[in-house]
Order: sequence, then structure tokens, then C-alpha cells
Amino acid sequence: MGTLFLVATPIGNLEDISGRALRILAQVSLIAAEDTRQTRKLLEHYHLHTPLSSYFEHNKLAKLGQVLAALAQGDVALVSDAGTPALNDPGYELVRAALEQGHTVSPIPGPSAPIAALVASGLPTDAFLYLGYLPRKASERRRFLAGVTEMPYTLILLETPHRLLAALQDLQAALGDRQMAAARELTKIHEEIFRGTLSQTQAHFTIQAPRGEFTLVVAGKPPTRQRWAVEQVIAAAQKLSEEGLSPAQASRQLASPSGWSRRELYALLTQ
Repeated sequence: MGTLFLVATPIGNLEDISGRALRILAQVSLIAAEDTRQTRKLLEHYHLHTPLSSYFEHNKLAKLGQVLAALAQGDVALVSDAGTPALNDPGYELVRAALEQGHTVSPIPGPSAPIAALVASGLPTDAFLYLGYLPRKASERRRFLAGVTEMPYTLILLETPHRLLAALQDLQAALGDRQMAAARELTKIHEEIFRGTLSQTQAHFTIQAPRGEFTLVVAGKPPTRQRWAVEQVIAAAQKLSEEGLSPAQASRQLASPSGWSRRELYALLTQ
């Protein structure tokens, strides 16, 4: 029984492939590639001569039997045109079929645009939600985004350059003007990671025409602040008064942590 290796390949810079990945690509009997032209460039760069077979979105089911037959004879590597295979790329059906037939499926970790963008975004990385490409149609996109407005997790999305501005507009309308990072051409010469609010990102790419595939990282919904009870506000204000602060000064200092507006606080403390 052969092993199906899921081999991550560079998303731009060819130096990002691991030594283990190169060894596996050299040893397998077949490489199932999403884009054989792109994979052939990689193999030629590293002087590898492993046979290639196309395996992409529109032939993945037709090619399933061929790849499984190759697995019955030896090891096979699955690669996407860039990054980690089976992550928003063809591969899920092949992985399921290989497992059902008793083959070993082994990941060879490496480059991944969503993870690269996330860790460089400056946004929380402890909990995140990967959403892949947004729907193409505006109505479907807005309906989709309505379902994630309450999510507290950092959101990761993919978008094409010609739909970027429309997507940013819909994101702001659905989520509010949250912090985000827009990453393009990661690991390449013209790598760019723009960090700012959704409105600032729209303004930036309105002036600078979007180019290349984008990974968007958007802040999750901020936690709802618990509004203090009246008794808690009065106790805190009394302590500040003892320290010499006026009602106006106390109102200004307590507004943020209490969840009360300065006007509400001042009215309470001066009644």
C-alpha cells in the first residue's frame, strides 16, 4: 500500500520549500499537481524528474481512479500550484478515498498563505476562522458575511484583485470599521501587507490598484463590555473623589471601564 503525501510548496519564494519536501518529491512514483506547468518549474529548478499528472478542480473526480491506481503501486505526492494542498484547493476527495482504501496519508508541512498572513497581521492568533474565498455575487457575499458578524475570532479570507474593493465595502457594511490586514504577493519581491481599518484599506487600494491574490485578515467582534451597576459606579467615583478628582475628571476616567458615557456619569455624580 502506498502513502499519499500532501506536500506544501512555495507560495512565491522557491527557497521556502523544505529539504524533506524535496526528498519526497524525488522519491514518489507520481506527483498529482494542480498546475503541472507551475510544478514543472519547481521540479526543474531543483533538478527533479518525477512523473507529473494533472489533478485540478475540473478533472479531480475523473482522475481519482488513476491516482488511486498509482497509490496501489507506490507512493504519490499531491501538490497545489502554491502552498499547502487540499486547503482551498483540490484534494479533499482524494484524501477521503485514499483513507477509505487503507492508504496512509501524510502531510509534509510548509508554506501557507493564510497562516503567513495571519501571523504577520498584528491581529490575535489564538483563535481564528478560515473562510476561504468570499462568494462572487454581491447578494450571496452579503448574506454569507451576515453569518459571521458575531464571531469573536480573527477572520481569514481570500479574494481576487478585481473583487477586492467590493469585498472590502461589504465587509465594512457587515462588520463595521474593524482593524484588518490585506496581504498580497507574500514571500515575493513586491510583498505588501497593508494594516489599518477596513475603510483605510479601501482608500489605500482605491488609489493603488489591487494586484495579485489577496489574503485578508479581519479582527473578530470585540467582546461586549459589561456595564457597571449604579452602586459600582458610585463606589468608584467616591474613591476618586477622596483622591481629589472632580466629578468631571472622575467621569472622564471611569467612562471607558464602566461602559457609561461621560455625560451619563457626570449627570449621576452631580445629581
